[in-house]
Amino acid sequence: MTSIVSKLPQVGTTIFTTMSALAAEVGAINLSQGFPDYNCSPELIELVNKAMKDGHNQYAPMAGVKALRNEIAHKTKKLYSADYDPDTEITITAGGTQAIFTAITAIINPNDEVIVFEPAFDCYAPAIKLAGGVVKSLELQPGNNYRIDWAMVKKLTNNRTKLIILNSPHNPTATILHQEDIEELSAIVKDQDILILSDEVYEHLIYDGEIHHSMARYLELQQRSFIIASFGKLLHATGWKVGYCLAPAYLMQEFRKVHQFLVFSVNSAMQYGIAEYLKDENIYLNLPAFFQEKRDHFKKGLAETKFELLPSYGSYFQSVRYGHLTNEADTDFALRLTKEAGVACIPTSVFYTQGTDHKVLRFCFAKRQETLDDAVNRLIDFKL
Repeated sequence: MTSIVSKLPQVGTTIFTTMSALAAEVGAINLSQGFPDYNCSPELIELVNKAMKDGHNQYAPMAGVKALRNEIAHKTKKLYSADYDPDTEITITAGGTQAIFTAITAIINPNDEVIVFEPAFDCYAPAIKLAGGVVKSLELQPGNNYRIDWAMVKKLTNNRTKLIILNSPHNPTATILHQEDIEELSAIVKDQDILILSDEVYEHLIYDGEIHHSMARYLELQQRSFIIASFGKLLHATGWKVGYCLAPAYLMQEFRKVHQFLVFSVNSAMQYGIAEYLKDENIYLNLPAFFQEKRDHFKKGLAETKFELLPSYGSYFQSVRYGHLTNEADTDFALRLTKEAGVACIPTSVFYTQGTDHKVLRFCFAKRQETLDDAVNRLIDFKL
């Protein structure tokens, strides 16, 4: 057998696959991987089905179906007062992860440094390493609600810093960027050759009257940013794997060079169906209230457990601390909860390069009310 040298020697099966498989094996309620247990809109399914019957079953244009790019431009203008040219600044992708990988590999060269805030979604670092880049991690702490220490960010930047990756609303911590974060970020990148990758797949899941500080809102930041979004989160259809990227034309030109050789184009019928469905603006305008109701219901139930709840400002995740209950590693405790309590979650140490364990677990509340109630009752009954 021919030997190879792995490009990602430390990478194994993702925690999401592991926990979902274990949940299925032991019959646990799966609040680990971030996907709904309810179906997407029947109207949307009908629209996609109609697109198939209408003959939209061949390759879509490489950049995506024009009708969908037009709807994205309209939505972005309405929400953030930002103008994106559908022809040169919007590309439809096979989900958010593909868009993130494409953006990183399009602009990162060997030894370029990329600032990543941890805990971080697990696809960032591998893409950086595959491109030959260097990950510069800054660990965030639950003790101050995972707020970014911008003084430390400034210390990390130098003439090799090519990219800063942001994620708001944030997975796994459910935190969001605030106006002061935007001001600090703007000051750091001003007059610097630093690009931004802004992972905004949870853009519509913002609670308690807060606003989403998209990079699209701020012209100077917009002009140096790849913005990643996901229809999986917006439409409750994570299995469709359809997302998109917004970027100024000079960046999108490089993005498409990689995109065309990675997937070339994305499912045609789904694009036509989504384009028609998004003509109803209430689809995304009503989403914060829909998920806030789920968050509030789940929080109320979790308050009856022995866990300490952390704030959830956005996304569809609720994190809890358990260090006052046991000193078990979060990976071990998550496995035990799955097997003994019958509720699967994600240990947040897996989102840190060094495996930093703050005794924090992440639960997904994008579930039916009866699912959440059942999970809460199991957690209340669980004996340590």
